[in-house]
Amino acid sequence: MSKNLSDKKPAGAKTAVSKENINEAAFAFGRENYILLFISIGLLLIGYFLMAGGKAENPNVFNEEVFSFRRITLAPIVVMMGYALAIYAIVKKAD
Repeated sequence: MSKNLSDKKPAGAKTAVSKENINEAAFAFGRENYILLFISIGLLLIGYFLMAGGKAENPNVFNEEVFSFRRITLAPIVVMMGYALAIYAIVKKAD
């Protein structure tokens, strides 16, 4: 239980910290994570823009354009891909 006095560092001694350690500690994600996150935001925006529209000119007349392939199938798939990519970008370990 005796401590060696030579193991103690002086009170004013600084430890060597490299620039890489500072950069890694400053950001939660790596460069690739941010790129994937921005791509996923782009996919989400594209998906929501694809869903937009289909408004009838006359409220008493039904517009079949609401049920187009673009709004019912394509847009939700693009949005789901955007969310999946966002989750992957967050979970992926930064290099």
